[in-house]
Amino acid sequence: MFDAFRRSLENLVNGTATPEARREALSRMKDTLVQARLGVDDLRQGVAQTRTRLAAERHELETVRRRKGLADGIGDRETVSVAERFERHHAERVEALERKLAAQEGELVVVEREVAEMTEEMRRVIAGAPPSSAGAAPGSVRGSAATGAAPGSADDPLADDGSATREAIDALARERRRAERDAAAEERLAALKRKMGK
Repeated sequence: MFDAFRRSLENLVNGTATPEARREALSRMKDTLVQARLGVDDLRQGVAQTRTRLAAERHELETVRRRKGLADGIGDRETVSVAERFERHHAERVEALERKLAAQEGELVVVEREVAEMTEEMRRVIAGAPPSSAGAAPGSVRGSAATGAAPGSADDPLADDGSATREAIDALARERRRAERDAAAEERLAALKRKMGK
């Protein structure tokens, strides 16, 4: 994601395009940065959801192990056998969710760093400075490598056109929430129909 963005910035700065074409290209790059930030928000939500699911599975695993211990203590072999089966099931789920969480957290770190670098590059170009050298080490940009300039801060390249960009971000977020609510409602309706046998 960052390499293509960097090439576009360098072409913009070093190119011979007209001022109108440069403004249009810069506007497209700002849109890309907005989409990248929304993508980071989605990744963060995914990490939070996986953490919640993992905590629930760990709780279930602890409960099954406790019940197995109690059943074993009174010599109830049938309950122990059932508990062992559920214990394997929940242990597998915990292991799978731990791997998924580690992968999601790793991806989030990479994407947050890329967005921070994109934000810094946009800030430099908008300020009239050339893009940083292509050989710069990842994470060597000024500011937080994890999050970049805070949206709406003085260093945020999207803040220069103020309310229009913020409104676009808010509209995209509202549209995404509405789509999620609609999908959840459709799923509940389908589940209700299945339950009623229709």
